[in-house]
Amino acid sequence: MNLNNALIVFRKELRDMLRDKRTIRSMIIIPVVAFPLLFTIIGWAATKFSGEASKEASAVMVHGGDDSPKVMDALRAYGAIRILPYQSDARQEVADKTIRALVEIPDGFDASLSDGHSRQVAIGYFEGDIKSELAKDKLQKFFDDYRDNIARQALAARGLPASLLEPFKVDSQNIAPPSKVGAAIFGGWIPYMIIILCFTGAMYPAMDLTAGEKERGTMETILTSPVARTDLVIGKFLMVVLASVVTAILSMTSMGLSFAWSKRSFLSGSDIQMSIDPSAVLAVIFLLLPLAVLFAAVLLAVALIAKSYREAQTYVSPLVFVVILPAIIGAMPGIELNWKTALIPILNTSLVSKDVIEGNYHWGLMAAVFGMTCVYAAIGIAAAVRMFNREEVLFRV
Repeated sequence: MNLNNALIVFRKELRDMLRDKRTIRSMIIIPVVAFPLLFTIIGWAATKFSGEASKEASAVMVHGGDDSPKVMDALRAYGAIRILPYQSDARQEVADKTIRALVEIPDGFDASLSDGHSRQVAIGYFEGDIKSELAKDKLQKFFDDYRDNIARQALAARGLPASLLEPFKVDSQNIAPPSKVGAAIFGGWIPYMIIILCFTGAMYPAMDLTAGEKERGTMETILTSPVARTDLVIGKFLMVVLASVVTAILSMTSMGLSFAWSKRSFLSGSDIQMSIDPSAVLAVIFLLLPLAVLFAAVLLAVALIAKSYREAQTYVSPLVFVVILPAIIGAMPGIELNWKTALIPILNTSLVSKDVIEGNYHWGLMAAVFGMTCVYAAIGIAAAVRMFNREEVLFRV
C-alpha cells in the first residue's frame, strides 16, 4: 500500500464530499440540529404537560361510602380531585381514561374507625398512564393524612402524645455528587445516541463513494488511474471514517450544549447536573475510533455490492437495526461491562462509554474493548479491500 496515493484519493473524496448536500446533512446538520431540537421539545413537553396534569383536579369515582359521611365529606372537600357520580362500568372507564381512578370504600367505614377497627380502602388506577398514576398519588396522600388525623384524635382522647405515631424519623440523603447522578441517569443513552449518529454519519458517504460512483459512471475512470486498488479503497475508507468521527464529535458537543441550555430553561429547579469531565469526552472519542473504522469498512463492503445508490440503501438500511439492537441493550439498566460483554461488538463500546461517562475507568476492560473492536475493524477493512479487488462486484450489471 502506498500511503501517499491513499491520501491523494482521500483529499479528492473530501472535496467531493463537501459538495454533496446529503453527506453534509447527515454528518453536520443533523447532529448539530437534532440534539437542540430534541432537548427543546422534550423539555417543553415535560414542563407543559406534566405541570398541567399536576394542577388539574383528577376526575375519580367513589364506590360505596353511602353510610360513611365523614370520609365522603372530606373527599369532596379535597381540592386535588373531582368526584363524579358512580357508574357500574367505572373500572372500564379507568381503562378508557374517561376517569383517572376509582375509590372503593367498604361498608360501615366510619363506624369501624370509630370502634377502632381497621378497614381497607382500594384505589383502582391505570398503571403507566401518568394522569391516572398522579390521581392515585393524590388519593394515597389524602387517605394517609386522613388516617393520621384519626390516629391523632384517638391518641388525644386518651391523653397520649401525637409523637407516638412517629417515634423516630429516617433521613435519606444522596451522597453521590450531582454530576454523577446525572451521568447515571443519562449516561446509558448518550453512547446509544452517539453510536447511532456515528453509524449514520458514515452511511451516506460510504454509499456515495461506492454505489454512487457506479451510478454516475465514474468508478471506471478512477480504476484506470495509476493507483493500486488497495490505495483507492484505503483513501475512500479514510473519508468515511472521517465522516463518522466528525459526526460523533459534533454529536457529543451538540448534546452537551443542548443539555446545558435545557438545564437552565426547563430543569432550573433540578439538582441533576450533566457536567462530563473533558478527559471522559476524550476517552469516549478514543474508544469510538475503532468502532467508526468498523462501521466504515462494513458499509463500504456492503454498499459496493449495489450498482445504484437506491439499491445500496436497501442493503445498508437493515444494518441500522443491527447497530440499534446492541446499542440499546447497552443503554438498559442492569447491563454491565464484563469480560463476556467486552467481546460483543457495538455493545462493548456502548457499555464502556457509559462507564467512562459515569467516571468509572476499568482499564483492563477498556483495553479489551478497544482491542476487540480493532480486531473486528481489521476484519472489516480486509473484507472491503477484497471486495474492491473482485471484478464481478465492481462491474456488476
